[in-house]
Amino acid sequence: MAEHIHLVGLSGSLRKKSLNTYLLHAVKEVLPEGVSLEIASVADLPLYNADLDIPAADERPKAVATLRQTLAKADGLIFSSPEYNYSIPGGLKNMIDWASRGKDSPLVGKAVALIGATPGLWGTVRMQQAFLPVFQYLDMKYANKPEILVAQANQKFDEHGKLTDETTRELLGQKMEALKQLILDRRALA
Repeated sequence: MAEHIHLVGLSGSLRKKSLNTYLLHAVKEVLPEGVSLEIASVADLPLYNADLDIPAADERPKAVATLRQTLAKADGLIFSSPEYNYSIPGGLKNMIDWASRGKDSPLVGKAVALIGATPGLWGTVRMQQAFLPVFQYLDMKYANKPEILVAQANQKFDEHGKLTDETTRELLGQKMEALKQLILDRRALA
């Protein structure tokens, strides 16, 4: 029997009807066999403050400790994010700041896939480029193809947030297969 792969997905948008959260739910529908996805939230994290980041005494804020534990249990991560000011939205960057610190960082070396949706025409390309130095610094293994840059996303979901665009669905499936293979390849080397 093949080993199970557990993924954690994080949306860079805090909106209730976020296109990027909808996109994570669409990922659940195209996961390869043997792969599960848990969607976590960055909404309750306080702003990063090094004075509160005390791993030795286990005194990090509860929301931070809980999210770090969730990320640590994941075999891989999926970031689904809009593009704010040509870059990474503050909530998602704040999560990275909390989760990247310390020898117990649950991000270092983790396999990751990046996807993004926007009502605009550029499809989050600049946000995705802004992530590359973060991935490099944290030695995260990036499943880079196919790129998922969902432009005019407001036209690709129905009123209930269900993905209606088949091309996007197919690309998401290919991206999840690529992430699964990356994780399996890394396991084989361990």
